[in-house]
Amino acid sequence: MRPASEAELAEAVAGSVGPLVIRGGATRFVGGAEGEVLQTSGLAGVVLYEPAALTLVVRAGTPLAEVEALLASERQRLAFEPPDLRGLLGREGVSTIGGVAAANASGPRRVQAGACRDAMIGVRFVTGRGEVVKNGGRVMKNVTGYDLVKLMAGSHGVLGVLSEVSFKLQAMPEAEATLVLEGLDDAAGLAALRRALGSPFDVSGAARVAGRSLLRVEGMAGSVSYRLGRLRQMLAGDATVLEGTASAALWREVREVTALAGRPGDLWRLALVPSAAAEVAAAVGGEAVFDRGGGLVWLLLPEGQGEALRTAIAGRGQAALIRGAGASPFAPEAAEVAALSAGLKAAFDPRGILNRGLI
Repeated sequence: MRPASEAELAEAVAGSVGPLVIRGGATRFVGGAEGEVLQTSGLAGVVLYEPAALTLVVRAGTPLAEVEALLASERQRLAFEPPDLRGLLGREGVSTIGGVAAANASGPRRVQAGACRDAMIGVRFVTGRGEVVKNGGRVMKNVTGYDLVKLMAGSHGVLGVLSEVSFKLQAMPEAEATLVLEGLDDAAGLAALRRALGSPFDVSGAARVAGRSLLRVEGMAGSVSYRLGRLRQMLAGDATVLEGTASAALWREVREVTALAGRPGDLWRLALVPSAAAEVAAAVGGEAVFDRGGGLVWLLLPEGQGEALRTAIAGRGQAALIRGAGASPFAPEAAEVAALSAGLKAAFDPRGILNRGLI
């Protein structure tokens, strides 16, 4: 099924006699949902774009690339830097803005600008009953009722099918540059990232890849130069600077996890206490890409090491198998969290037809 309007979407969901697999471009789809495929790519197009107000309202099936090109024409962007993980996950197709929102897909700039959910200011979606729900609007003010905008972000289509999303935008900076620290092991390199994130120098990216610690700053050219200088003084050690397009290309590789793309083995996504990242990676081996100062770790391991990994991170974070046998975008839930999830699904999708089996 490929509805071309919100009314057709609501009719399709209401009339479904079995489970539905919700897909936009199928570029982020991970897990074992079952049923008839419901494509949202027919719900495409920009509803409203007000550059002066830094506001965008767009239908869920609109390709992400089209959204980014439109914003770039006005020197604006989605601040949360949505990643393109097609290479990492071995996917083809076209990423849609609804898929970005449903996955809460957020890149390295999350440490400064927040996640996708923080940029979302409104949603329209269809529940498992076939009812159209609207929440939020075109301004960052929502003081009545439930914050369904935040609830839908990262829900992966199990609570409702997004038909429209509203975003607040960010102006593109005049300059960007990256400080590259060399000659440090993982523990020291990640400690340097955490120290920089705790500084007043407004770091917009903090990652460690292939033995290099990377710190990005953005803004007015003079401010960028000043903050880079202060970071070099604070952290000392061997350091070089990449500017402009070279810096942007480097961070594209970070957010797309290019270093681990096309490699055999199980791919894990770890959400950790940043101070534990180096110890966890050392305990289980494999190859790691550290983002967000160590708060997000992409870890490539030989098959079948899940139990050892979960033991290593016990009490310090969560692990989800993203690529490999039994892959899922979600880590196992504690009993209390699972009960809350079940209650929400019962309220929004009482028939259990939306992405059944995914969570």
